[in-house]
Amino acid sequence: MPDSCAAWGCKNRRTAQSRSLGITFHKFPKAKEVRRQWEIAVRRKGFSASRSSVLCSEHFKLQDFDSTGQTVRIRNGAQPSVFNFPKHLQRPVTSRTTKTSRKAEEKLSVDTFPILKETEPLIVDHSYALPSSPTDLKARLVEALARVESLEREMRNVKDRERRAKKMVHGLLEDLRRNRQSPCFVKIKHKLYRTKLRNLHIR
Repeated sequence: MPDSCAAWGCKNRRTAQSRSLGITFHKFPKAKEVRRQWEIAVRRKGFSASRSSVLCSEHFKLQDFDSTGQTVRIRNGAQPSVFNFPKHLQRPVTSRTTKTSRKAEEKLSVDTFPILKETEPLIVDHSYALPSSPTDLKARLVEALARVESLEREMRNVKDRERRAKKMVHGLLEDLRRNRQSPCFVKIKHKLYRTKLRNLHIR
């Protein structure tokens, strides 16, 4: 059975679909003090996390994550703080009071800025990915609109050529109807008839 997020009202489960959406799941800390802070943060009365209890990544802020390794982890001392609680459950998360927690908080505030700077550049791997700056985005948009306009002009030209060709054919047919008995038309018919007979003889 897939792991389910332990947060109040959260229905995220560890599935292929959640993985494709970039949602990760994280077990409760082993340290009793931090573990208890997580349990209080989820606002579930009488809740006690088991070994398999997890919280999904949607309940953490960006600076709570450590992505320097091969897997995404929660930083030491970080607490879940992003929830959608009803009014009767909305109250401040217990503040850090211990020396260890304060140190972790200080380290987090120092480390956050460099980490965010490292992850700031956006690598555009595909032609359909959005550019990283408004200027590039505007240039891409102008290019796309110009291409659309060019295709529309080309389509209009094709339709105009088609109309002219139909008009010319219609005019030729009218001329043939009017000159059906003219010597020139009779000569053409006779030539076509002889060609047809010759082809039959060859066969």
